[in-house]
Amino acid sequence: MKFTDGYWLMREGVRASYATEIAEARIDDGRLTLYAPVRRVEERGHTLNSPLLTVECWSPAEGVIGIRSTHHAGAAAHGPDFALRTDPDHTSKITRDGSLLELTSGELSLRVDTAAPWRLDFTADGRVLTSAGSRGTGFALTGDGGHHSLAQLSLGVGELVYGLGERFTPFTRNGQSVDIWQADGGTASEQAYKNIPFHLTNRGYGVFVNHPGHVSYEIGSEAVGQVQFSVEDQSLEYYVIHGATPKDILDRYTALTGRPALPPAWSFGLWLSTSFTTSYDEETVNRFVRGMSERGIPLGVFHFDCFWMREYQWCDFTWDPDVFPDPEGMLRRLKDEQGLRVSVWINPYIGQKSPLFAEAMRHGYLVRKANGDVWQWDLWQAGMALVDFTDPEAREWYAGKLRGLVAQGVDCFKTDFGERIPTDVVWHDGSDPERMHNYYTQLYNETVFEVLSEARGAGEAVLFARSATAGGQQFPVHWGGDCESHFGAMAESLRGGLSLGLSGFGFWSHDIGGFEGTPTPEVFKRWVQFGLLSSHSRLHGSRSYRVPWDFDEEAVAITRDFTRLKHRLMPYLFRAAQQARERGTPVMRAMLLEFPEDPACHTLDRQYMLGDDLLVAPVFSADGSVEYYVPEGTWTHLLSGERVEGPGWRRERYGFDSLPLLARPGSVIPFGESDDSAVYDWAHGVTLRVHTPADGTTRVAQIPAVDGFAGATFRMRRDGDVITVEADDTQVPWQVLLVGTEATGENAERATLGTLLKAAPGVTAVSAVLMQASWA
Repeated sequence: MKFTDGYWLMREGVRASYATEIAEARIDDGRLTLYAPVRRVEERGHTLNSPLLTVECWSPAEGVIGIRSTHHAGAAAHGPDFALRTDPDHTSKITRDGSLLELTSGELSLRVDTAAPWRLDFTADGRVLTSAGSRGTGFALTGDGGHHSLAQLSLGVGELVYGLGERFTPFTRNGQSVDIWQADGGTASEQAYKNIPFHLTNRGYGVFVNHPGHVSYEIGSEAVGQVQFSVEDQSLEYYVIHGATPKDILDRYTALTGRPALPPAWSFGLWLSTSFTTSYDEETVNRFVRGMSERGIPLGVFHFDCFWMREYQWCDFTWDPDVFPDPEGMLRRLKDEQGLRVSVWINPYIGQKSPLFAEAMRHGYLVRKANGDVWQWDLWQAGMALVDFTDPEAREWYAGKLRGLVAQGVDCFKTDFGERIPTDVVWHDGSDPERMHNYYTQLYNETVFEVLSEARGAGEAVLFARSATAGGQQFPVHWGGDCESHFGAMAESLRGGLSLGLSGFGFWSHDIGGFEGTPTPEVFKRWVQFGLLSSHSRLHGSRSYRVPWDFDEEAVAITRDFTRLKHRLMPYLFRAAQQARERGTPVMRAMLLEFPEDPACHTLDRQYMLGDDLLVAPVFSADGSVEYYVPEGTWTHLLSGERVEGPGWRRERYGFDSLPLLARPGSVIPFGESDDSAVYDWAHGVTLRVHTPADGTTRVAQIPAVDGFAGATFRMRRDGDVITVEADDTQVPWQVLLVGTEATGENAERATLGTLLKAAPGVTAVSAVLMQASWA
């Protein structure tokens, strides 16, 4: 929200007050409290008839400093609040040197001069990261009676801002006004399904605003050298989070708000949907599944969208008996005979026609208005109401309906909606409706995720969720929502996914081919490549099916080949998934995350890193032309073996069977032996593809354990012309492909892409001597 009218004036009806100086500073139990008048106090009379801000400063964890600015402290706390994970063993330090006060947490410090005009300096590594200056802490009163607490943090020259959730507008947030307010706005507007009050910059820090309701951002858009954020409240709390790299910032942010759970390995396979409003029954489902099998396209999950239930009754969790007369038998056949997992669509609404409406109303499980009436409207479902997840009994009632579906054979749920949450209602637990609007999705997705965790066991729960708030990363996977079916929508989807990854979310997907409309064969084939080089991959549309043979035979081949490629990459992808769980690093990474020292990578939004070592540049054109940037070093095209020198931009053209997919210099990419499923013994027969390591370097490749199969760890070392790969105590065969080399050695064989070193079960090391021209 903008409060000023240019540099000099305030907007009509706005009166702003800012911390001006420090009247008193107190240190108590590791906490620094500053009392800040909003005018210069030159004599005692100036303390009368004027506000005094209370600014508390503390550190909840290493490298994190919290600031809470309060005008009037007497407001009752109604919640909800984000559940933050502070470090009980962490200690910070406060020092005083004359008028200078410093709160230090790790390498991050907050410096305050009590004798100078108001200023908070956040410093690290001997430099100021950002500052709250003369208009950096305060509040504004508006003509409609609103009270807005606000903060401004400075932006340096060349400083770029990222994050704030899954946003489809330009990738860097500079110059944008952003409202953290859940909306069902598609992927082509400034609205977003996943609004996260956290941003980071390319200058070594991030900022999390600890407010679950409406947070309004002006990012170099009101004051061009400032990021301003405000809430309509008497206080504003935020955390400055330092990190030597963007990955370190995400590590500390997700430690505070929750790490992503690790999705089950089977969820990384290809998902096929019935699509939204298409006509389908069990025969349609079987035709799709048979069609995929007959064409050699491995399928992992089949998804039933809305109309598995009867119209007007969403959600009543009951299969439409007219089209699915034997749901238990159908699910059993899909699972036992086809080897598939099953997903079904749900949302948190209940249509009035459903028998569950009367049941929930009778028990008081639906959100109500102040006069006691159930809140209802006709958007989406006729007379629909909203389940009140703040009521433990309502939450358990809803969970019980899901348990019945799980007992039938359902493996996971697509948790759609959760954004259209009213504010003119009364919640069971007394929550503030404005704060609950964004937070509702957290309760909704948490409820569903807990049902699956209890029923399927630890590590087996997975959602396909559309809405989220801060902390929602704990319940993966999230998908990008309702995009159109053209190249522009494909690019905007990628922007949204990269932005979400920079907001702490480890796993993300999108509707392959687009949702609204029907893609051309060219769009579909390029989107298939992109989709199968994403963390999760789902074919889904609105009014038309997304089976590849509906487009052309080449689409079938591309779907088959890239699904099988993803399966072979599973040991690599699942290790990237573990990194998301361990540190909050997303599987699909903006180039900034891997190359923060390369300024050319700071604005890239049409390419990404898939895990540590694979660069992906989707093709967004019908003629196959693509422009992308290659960072420094000798990269290797994963599909052709071509070597690509960076740094620099490349303009190329690709057929539908390929795209820029480059292996990082020195990387070791494990390829599994099997390509017909995402789940198999990844270590058995694994091929380690080694790409131009520098002399004197060592790389470690970890093959995760999966579903009872043991993992493995390999260490590659290059000393001069000798390449050695050592394994831990593995009892399975494995091999090494030195991509682009010629070599001699006992186990060396020539292969298409380079030298192949084979190891039988029990062999723990292989080596080769590079020939003179190798990797030259």
